[in-house]
Amino acid sequence: MQIKLCEQVFNPWQEIEQYQASLTHLAGKYGATGVFVGSMRDFNQGDDVTSMYLEHYPGMTEKQLQQIVEQAQLQWSLLDSLVIHRIGEVNPPDVLVLVAVWSAHRGDAFDASRYIMEQLKSRAPFWKKETLVSGQHRWVEKNTTGYQQESR
Repeated sequence: MQIKLCEQVFNPWQEIEQYQASLTHLAGKYGATGVFVGSMRDFNQGDDVTSMYLEHYPGMTEKQLQQIVEQAQLQWSLLDSLVIHRIGEVNPPDVLVLVAVWSAHRGDAFDASRYIMEQLKSRAPFWKKETLVSGQHRWVEKNTTGYQQESR
């Protein structure tokens, strides 16, 4: 398991490739890699957004992410996992988050990657301050449901 917070732009596909290359002890053991990549949109709550600043609580954020991944490992048969999340200044269309899990079977990979992402959105201590096109700043008070139509 690897959890990383970073201030720099990163390429999620390179990160997966590099991390997977280090999993030599798992060669032939995984049949599925579940991946979620989240990018910053240029809109939120009906407004155009030019940038966002992500704050976190050092130490606490990493610990919470580790607990989330450990809970996923208890529920599904995972061989390994990688979570990378941006902090600091982020601009559209920068990648915000990568969640990747390796397992023998697709069901575990699909379900665990979704679980980790949903728990991250609801439990991990990140605070987001958006800069709107108008120049105004506002704190994001709640995350979306993850669907285009909020009623789902």
